[in-house]
Amino acid sequence: MLDYDDEARHYDATRGGEPRARAAADAVERLLPQGPCVVLDIACGTGIVTERLPRPERTVVGVDRSPGMLGLAARRLPGGVVRGDATALPFASRAVDAVVIVWLLHLLPDPTPVLTEAARVLRPGGVLITTVDKNDAYFVEDSDIAQVTADLRRAYAPRVPDRSAWVLDRAAELGLRVAGRTVFPGTGQGRSPRRWREAIDAGHISWCTHAPQDRVAEVRRRLAALPGQDTARPDPQYRLVALKS
Repeated sequence: MLDYDDEARHYDATRGGEPRARAAADAVERLLPQGPCVVLDIACGTGIVTERLPRPERTVVGVDRSPGMLGLAARRLPGGVVRGDATALPFASRAVDAVVIVWLLHLLPDPTPVLTEAARVLRPGGVLITTVDKNDAYFVEDSDIAQVTADLRRAYAPRVPDRSAWVLDRAAELGLRVAGRTVFPGTGQGRSPRRWREAIDAGHISWCTHAPQDRVAEVRRRLAALPGQDTARPDPQYRLVALKS
């Protein structure tokens, strides 16, 4: 896992910046309860999404374990951040009306402790909102790249911890049921065929690192043959699910 203290200064710029944060916050807003409530944003990072969530009737608190990230978040949400681990939240049971977890579960070897803690701090009737299926975001919309890579992805994509089916099963065990879903775009993050080949060469594509090299070479050849080598394809579409206690 990344050293988020070191990453803090450059994190937003390399993760879609303000446009992606705005899209994420708008999507979270669609799933949040209306009216007076307390919202906990777990792994709030730099606070670039968190700062967009407060309302006059809504209290928002961001929690993160990285001092570097929290230093930036505190500037965006003065008095509204606290240091803490997602597996041992510094909050009482049944203390909040909503928990938000954006882009965390896919990083964890086992998200169960985080989901368990989120369920613990939720009041009855509260809602947990989390991203799922992050690795599939680039292929929600069909494209020539999606078609070229489909067989390799199906055969060699690793089983990731934020698979929606797995998350929903764990949520059900914790007494949480699906209450809503939405998507939001990774604005400006669509990749061209050339950028996909560069990502594969850099070892950043998990279903290529697990596949036989002759299969990977064939996909690279087909990507190189696509028209518009520097034309970005559709932006990724990130998925959010709301789970109600």
